[in-house]
Amino acid sequence: MTTSSTEAQVSAGSPRWLVGLVIGLAGLFYAYAVWNAVAHLITMAQTGLTGGGWATLLFGVAFPAIVFAFAYVIGRRRGVGELALVFLAGLGVVAVFWMSLIALSLTMPSA
Repeated sequence: MTTSSTEAQVSAGSPRWLVGLVIGLAGLFYAYAVWNAVAHLITMAQTGLTGGGWATLLFGVAFPAIVFAFAYVIGRRRGVGELALVFLAGLGVVAVFWMSLIALSLTMPSA
């Protein structure tokens, strides 16, 4: 490959501002999931938690950030539409985990 063909392939990608916009909007949604997990952790801590409850709820706080990083690693070399779909799929995984965590918290009083 020559230098000019390599430059043409790189410049044919999505605009950086659009990629940044998608990452920023996805980051806001993931941050909202973290914020909800922290609020739930504080609420449950007031009623008393066991060691397993603390570990589960703390993982619930870290899980959206882990999924965000994983989705970014998967989608960073793709087009902006595919990147958005990867972040959306990650949000779906976070939502399923969050609903599972809420169900566990409601069924076990001391989690």
